[in-house]
Amino acid sequence: MLTWGITLREIQGCADDSGVEYPCIEEFCQTLAIDDLALTTIRAYRSDIRAFFHWFAPRRIESLTSADLIDFRQYLSEGRRLKPASVNRKLEALRRFCRWAHQHGKLLSNVAAELKLAHVAREVRPAGLTEAEVHGLLRAAGQSPHGLGKRNYAVLQVMLQAGLRVGEVAGLRVSDVLLRERAGTVRVRQGRGRKEREVPLNSSARRGLGSYLKSRGVCRPHEPLFCSETGAAISVRSIQTMVSNLVRRSRITRIPISTHTTRHTFALGFLKQNPGKLVELAALLGCESLDTTAIYLQPSAEEMGGDLKKVR
Repeated sequence: MLTWGITLREIQGCADDSGVEYPCIEEFCQTLAIDDLALTTIRAYRSDIRAFFHWFAPRRIESLTSADLIDFRQYLSEGRRLKPASVNRKLEALRRFCRWAHQHGKLLSNVAAELKLAHVAREVRPAGLTEAEVHGLLRAAGQSPHGLGKRNYAVLQVMLQAGLRVGEVAGLRVSDVLLRERAGTVRVRQGRGRKEREVPLNSSARRGLGSYLKSRGVCRPHEPLFCSETGAAISVRSIQTMVSNLVRRSRITRIPISTHTTRHTFALGFLKQNPGKLVELAALLGCESLDTTAIYLQPSAEEMGGDLKKVR
């Protein structure tokens, strides 16, 4: 975990160019750090609250009312013409700030308690890969040139079978993987919100990783799990390029595919085998909110299209 001084200094590094300091923001950000929110999340909250106070100026926080928040929501939607998702992100930051301000005596009441979010169109379930497409990608990965077949195959297996984010894959060390004949796990030490988690590895992922590690010879525990051709840790950009090349070589055109598609594929496959187990899926994916995971229960694009045709 980062030390207090470094955390606060990094948070303050995202200040706007005006140099103006607004009330309570640093205290609020310190509370977020104590709650172990990710640094990127704290930066986003800080930026959103500063933007609100810039709009609200020169009035003081003590005079803030629920009507002011409604006016700000209208300003974001109509004045700045932001998309509902962007508006709601800023409103969520205000909700958390106002709750904190009320708890710490900065506001007499939580004026954001009844603040409604902007209406968002019904979400569509993310698309995953079919079984044939998975086999096609794995086949292309195993046939990668320049002696990268075993590495690329192992990378793809971890992404498909464990649902890791691309940044989490790039950050893995040799010691993060435990391989046994009948069981195995991969430990994510730097997940979203700096939270650790362990994800089980099925037999195909274990075989892929085992074959790759055997080809590397003796590995020290602290070494990167996946290395570039120079021996350094593979970068996020390199993994993204690798997946793009595999998609092109596999000639998959049904849906746009990125590194995040492998995560969707894992999530959809898990729920197919374990219907309704959102809590377990959220833990495996490292999601802080069940609302994030619940998107996998939404209708697919094809189903939504069918519903629209029925209405017509």
